[in-house]
Amino acid sequence: MGSRAFKIGAKFVFLALQGMAAQAGGLCSADAVWLRGEFGTVRFSVDVADDDAERARGLMYVDSMPSSRGMLFAYDDAKPVAFWMKNTLIPLDMIFADAAGVVTKVHTRAIPGDLTPIPSEDPAQFVLEINGGLAAQMGIKPGAEMRHPIIADGAWPCE
Repeated sequence: MGSRAFKIGAKFVFLALQGMAAQAGGLCSADAVWLRGEFGTVRFSVDVADDDAERARGLMYVDSMPSSRGMLFAYDDAKPVAFWMKNTLIPLDMIFADAAGVVTKVHTRAIPGDLTPIPSEDPAQFVLEINGGLAAQMGIKPGAEMRHPIIADGAWPCE
């Protein structure tokens, strides 16, 4: 097989594998959250805040964040939660999800430093924070499904 034929063949295999991963919705891993909905499927690399100290610090003092990154806040049970932007330096979108990982609310462009509480309204067990304006840009809205290994009985479970 010539060099050009090998490159074309390798590219085809790569595109086929990439397509299968997209169809499967991606692999579950502790450092990634997947969202799917009418907009398609998106992946964010995340840090998980699953204890009181990590949740209290959140994304405070972070002065920039790549658009593909975020933070997933996880609680033991679904309950009403509220966030504020104390010591937060960048605008954030907050994507609230229930115990099954179904998005119930999207709060866009939370204002850096604002102490006004941002409530979940409905009980939430998971909250994904991403760069402000990104949720609207991507079309993420209530009804979308979140996928991560910490979402035990999710609407879109890890296999």
